[in-house]
Amino acid sequence: MSIEKIIQSWEKKNFESIYLLHGEEDYFIDQIVHFAEHKILSESESSFNLSVFYGKDADWTNVVSACKRYPMFAEKQVIILKEAQMMRSLEFFESYIENPLKSTIFIIAYKGKTLDKRLRVHKLIQKNGVIFESNKVRDYELNAWISNLISTKGLKTTSKCITLLAEHIGNDLSRIDNEITKLRINLKDKIEIEEADIEKYVGISKEYNVFELQVAICQKNLSKAIQIINYFEDSPKENPIQKILPALYSFFGKVHGAYGMNNTDANSLRPLFYNNSSAVNNAQQTMKNYGFTGVEKILLLLNHYNLKSLGVGDSGTEGASLMKEMVVKMML
Repeated sequence: MSIEKIIQSWEKKNFESIYLLHGEEDYFIDQIVHFAEHKILSESESSFNLSVFYGKDADWTNVVSACKRYPMFAEKQVIILKEAQMMRSLEFFESYIENPLKSTIFIIAYKGKTLDKRLRVHKLIQKNGVIFESNKVRDYELNAWISNLISTKGLKTTSKCITLLAEHIGNDLSRIDNEITKLRINLKDKIEIEEADIEKYVGISKEYNVFELQVAICQKNLSKAIQIINYFEDSPKENPIQKILPALYSFFGKVHGAYGMNNTDANSLRPLFYNNSSAVNNAQQTMKNYGFTGVEKILLLLNHYNLKSLGVGDSGTEGASLMKEMVVKMML
């Protein structure tokens, strides 16, 4: 069951007795748990009928005892076991899960990994409750996910602004959510996010970022590339080479893949770049300026300097110096 279906069913007061929330992406689990903790019960009902346990400290017998209680002055009680992955085992709950109390909503938040599906406890929950698997948003899905999140907050923006957020923040969904919420608050009655807003409220320069570095490389604009890297050099914690190079590799890897296509016009390239028109334009510019061998050279240099940044064949050269050397070699 999806996060949307779980929350929609709860809003309609349709509850199962057991919920297992597990998987690698904490963000979605946190969203469901937050709703369970603050929205299922009214404030007065929560006083008597909400119990929250933490896996690291919880005694399973206390959790089961709480689950077996009947609600007071309410139809349901909510028992939440947070950080369940910290418990030695969930097998202690098998007996209760086999015959759960219908007036109890027992939510198990098992974060950072999935519970082994071969375990009896998993099979019992599958039989008597609901299982939600929280998967990471893949890189190619991130722009669409950000776009959807912006829409749900009543805002709109351009594909370039979305790419700025994705490239700068990466796959940290909680931080993306926080930054967009911050934008929503600061924009007040304004509903369109502009590059200047991102620079002001999120702290991402609209001129000096990994996206603009990528464009400078596509255009063979060495002076602009060096200018951007100089900016990175002044704020190394915000712009480490280990964050910059993978982002560049992702884009130029797709450009390399485009050479295997029968047609490289804009419409043909669009699916490869997730319908991002700016990325398509940059890809065509790259193919025109570098050709196949030039793009291969870019990928080899990105790999080579990534290794150097990790200390392979290098005695500790600063990341900015490595990037400057790298872009010069790319454009020779």
